[in-house]
Amino acid sequence: MDNFQNNPVLVSIFQEVEQIIGKETYDLWFKSAGFSFDNNLLTVTIPNAAWEKVIHDRYESILKDAFLKHTGTQITVTYNIAVVETPRPSISNEKDVIPAVEPTPATTQTINPFLSHFNPGYTFDNFIETPSNRFAYKAAQAVVAKLGARENNPLVIYSDSGLGKTHLLQAIGNQILREKPTAKVMYMTGEEFVNEYIESITQKTADAFRKKYRFLDCFLVDDIQFVSNKQSSSDAFFYTFNALFESGKQIVLSSDRSPQQLEWDERLSSRLLSGISTEIKYPNVEARIAILRQKRDSMNFIVGDDVITFLAEGMQTNVRRLEGALTTLRTYCNTHGITPTIPIAKELLVDYLTTEKENTVSVNMIKKVVGKHFNIHMEDFNAKRKTQSIAWPRQIAMFLTTELTDLSLPEIGREFNRDHSTVVHARDLVKEKITTDPFFTAEINQIIADIKGVDK
Repeated sequence: MDNFQNNPVLVSIFQEVEQIIGKETYDLWFKSAGFSFDNNLLTVTIPNAAWEKVIHDRYESILKDAFLKHTGTQITVTYNIAVVETPRPSISNEKDVIPAVEPTPATTQTINPFLSHFNPGYTFDNFIETPSNRFAYKAAQAVVAKLGARENNPLVIYSDSGLGKTHLLQAIGNQILREKPTAKVMYMTGEEFVNEYIESITQKTADAFRKKYRFLDCFLVDDIQFVSNKQSSSDAFFYTFNALFESGKQIVLSSDRSPQQLEWDERLSSRLLSGISTEIKYPNVEARIAILRQKRDSMNFIVGDDVITFLAEGMQTNVRRLEGALTTLRTYCNTHGITPTIPIAKELLVDYLTTEKENTVSVNMIKKVVGKHFNIHMEDFNAKRKTQSIAWPRQIAMFLTTELTDLSLPEIGREFNRDHSTVVHARDLVKEKITTDPFFTAEINQIIADIKGVDK
């Protein structure tokens, strides 16, 4: 928050923005930007038009909402692109560049270079290797070990969103710069490449645009599919790709589909297929548990393995949503000063959890597991007997039915041969004991884990 040291209100506003979008995203797009606020006008200073587009399209509404909440006023956001001069490469590095596109002094004065933005949190060390991503992980490490080697070039990593493509691309960049601080490495998205190309046409700086990218040792492009279906941008990318490839420079791309499915012309398709293509698949339940455990440890969140397992089994999804769910649970529990449990996770994360029919819990499953736990028979749950040895397990079963099924209170009452007021009483009684007795909480969590493990 260095930009806002003299304005406590701005500090609070941008802290909230960071909390909403996440620290990694905030650091990526906001930490290097400049902000000034005067007369309800927020001026955002950024390195280039592509950066402006990202903040404008994705985060401007969040900024406006945060300002409205903290100041009570509607603001206007304007953008200022900073002019950055880049020094001419030193003589010692000229052997690494393509002679035909050596920059002139005039070029360095007019070009506004893209500033590489690497998130230091994306490293190989904190990337969780699983069977679903192992080949992509090893291929990314091989790129660093033999930068530009023909057998690793180009590397194309493809998968659905949120499975780790960006993490691997940035880990490559971070590791290269750690080992070779003077290496010329650039990371950008396909969308940013297209926007910069369009800007170069509009500003009549196409020649500078072409020269700019051909001084790189490693070019990392995320979501290249944004380029593939745009003819002019695709041509511009091909010439950039070809110049780097022929000079033995490393190229790493990510995509939401395989190279064969991208809408490239034959020239670039053959280039992509001549390198390594690897898919990251969805993690299995064991991998999801490992991911959630690592995230739990990194955020110092005290949450039991029963809750971790419940989330992993209920979220057959990507890594990003797994992490988002755990972060949401931590924030909620810390804010309310409560211990995370499976019922709390189920209620809070209903939008995250899988709701396919095969994962639905039935009343009979609950009765079966609770009955086994307390050594009572299935018919005891509907009997009129009110002895403590029967009544207490029945109340627990009613509570779990309210938590683990979508049945209404009257429907639950009918399942236990009781009316809905009895269900309410049972639910509230068990909830109260959960909040006051940590040993009972652990017992309930174990019962829920057993229910989830029943063969459906």
